[in-house]
Amino acid sequence: MIRAWLELPPIGIFLTLTALYFGMVIVLRILFFCPPFRRPMQSLNGIVAPFFNASAILFALLAGFLANDITDRSRQAYRAVQAEAGELRNVHTLSVAALADMAAIREALKAYATSVTTDEWPAMEEGHGSSRTSAAYDELLRKISDPSIAKSSGNAVHAALLNAAVHAGNARTERLAIASDHTNDLKWIVVIALGLITEISIALVHLDRPRAMTAALIVFASAAVITLSLVAFQEYPFYGAFRLSPAPIEAIRALNG
Repeated sequence: MIRAWLELPPIGIFLTLTALYFGMVIVLRILFFCPPFRRPMQSLNGIVAPFFNASAILFALLAGFLANDITDRSRQAYRAVQAEAGELRNVHTLSVAALADMAAIREALKAYATSVTTDEWPAMEEGHGSSRTSAAYDELLRKISDPSIAKSSGNAVHAALLNAAVHAGNARTERLAIASDHTNDLKWIVVIALGLITEISIALVHLDRPRAMTAALIVFASAAVITLSLVAFQEYPFYGAFRLSPAPIEAIRALNG
């Protein structure tokens, strides 16, 4: 359920949080100040204000940890894409600079870049890679592993080509690992639940002041909706609201040669 919510468009995420947190404001108002719930609820009057701080601090801490995890993962995803594109560019540069004719390598390189952008990038929305892209990478590696390259262009060039191809594969593996990472789902449940518990805590320390309670709940609900929405927009770096572009890898297809 959390994953389905996080995959909604930005407006869907925002409206869902708005309905949840402001809906809780309405529910608490009805429970605490409307018959027949008012009398039993008013018997809870006397809870001191510091009680509210416990859940509020827990909510703030966990929301901060969650935001930090998501931001760090976005940075890792960006570095993985840039590293992959950089190593692919190195393969192209070496193939052009070498004495031997490496047109077959460049053809396999562009086929791999094309498969990444057209096959694998959409597949990452489902949290997995593309078998076509894997096959294209294997073909690229097979072309580069040809022993005749060392004979015609030297062992140094051949080793550099192999290293660049392997590093590109490692970056691809990291990119796919990030795309399939759903470890934050449980954290989201905890953070959202703590936000609702914090609203209940605010209401409990304002039982004798209806207007003050409503104002406090509205302020907290607004802050929670805005904060959690902005964090949720960045949850999935490859297919979220602020998704990364495959442009660095796509640019490999436009290289001359």
